[in-house]
Amino acid sequence: MLELTNLSNADCDVESILQNDPNALADIVQAHHLDGIEFMRCAPWNRVLYPPAYIKGVHLMFWPVWLDFWRSDRAALMEEFGSEENIRAYYGTLDPAVWVEAWRENLRQAAECRPQYVVFHVAHNRTSEMYTRRFAVGDEEVVAAVVALVNEIAPVLPENCKLLFENLWWPGLTFQKPHLAERLLTRVSYPHTGFMLDTGHLMNTNLDLRDEADGAAYVEQIYYGLGELGRYVYGVHLHQSISGVYTREMMRRHADWNAPLGWRAAMDYVMHVDLHQPFQTDAARRIVDMIAPMYLVHEFQHRSREDLENKLNIQQTSLLTL
Repeated sequence: MLELTNLSNADCDVESILQNDPNALADIVQAHHLDGIEFMRCAPWNRVLYPPAYIKGVHLMFWPVWLDFWRSDRAALMEEFGSEENIRAYYGTLDPAVWVEAWRENLRQAAECRPQYVVFHVAHNRTSEMYTRRFAVGDEEVVAAVVALVNEIAPVLPENCKLLFENLWWPGLTFQKPHLAERLLTRVSYPHTGFMLDTGHLMNTNLDLRDEADGAAYVEQIYYGLGELGRYVYGVHLHQSISGVYTREMMRRHADWNAPLGWRAAMDYVMHVDLHQPFQTDAARRIVDMIAPMYLVHEFQHRSREDLENKLNIQQTSLLTL
């Protein structure tokens, strides 16, 4: 098992985590006995700050709102974004074919890092649906669209790289419907597919969880419900998210909400739902022992190097408690 943490080359991580220090990544990896990082490439790749030897996986880019653009549903896009200028700003183009080519380029850039795997989010939602969780499209539609999109773009990946589908709590891959997980494996033509099970995202599908023990029991229930598909869970994004009280309150407070959210409001909501906090109990050990993944990624929201290292210390300690 490779033990990793998440890191991007966005300005916030370059400045707050690595502080533009060429030795910082090596120091973090060595101090926490990690094997490297799962890298999100948001800018040109600085190989001095992010040495290739430490990049074991790459998290691909993600547009949370994309299905309407893929379908060229102008009415839905105008309702969500309000203007062609805003649509272009979000997707970089008004042409879905150009957007698909941007996906291919992201895969090519990922392949340059020579990772063992890449991660693809299988989800879609409109911002107007976030508070209420009343979604206009269902899991089946999203999975079908992802299959079609991935079959267009995946051929640019080298065949020795795993393509891992990640679950969210929005329509798409939630692991609540094993037959849809199976559909991703059987209908995507790329030969090396599997799953990156995100424990926090999975917890976000159950608003009744009270603590880490509840969360671990729920992850166990869903994982065993996958049956034979469980052996295709090659990676785990390990973190905890107990946010049901907040989510229910927002559903109650915004019961009649149907307007799009601005970027800041949407991000604020997501950050309160998807907490990316470290496990502090032996619940973490039980999850890891059950799944026995090839890739264990300590995935956090981190504000500084000190914050990241504190969270790594807490969660790594929790893995030693049995």
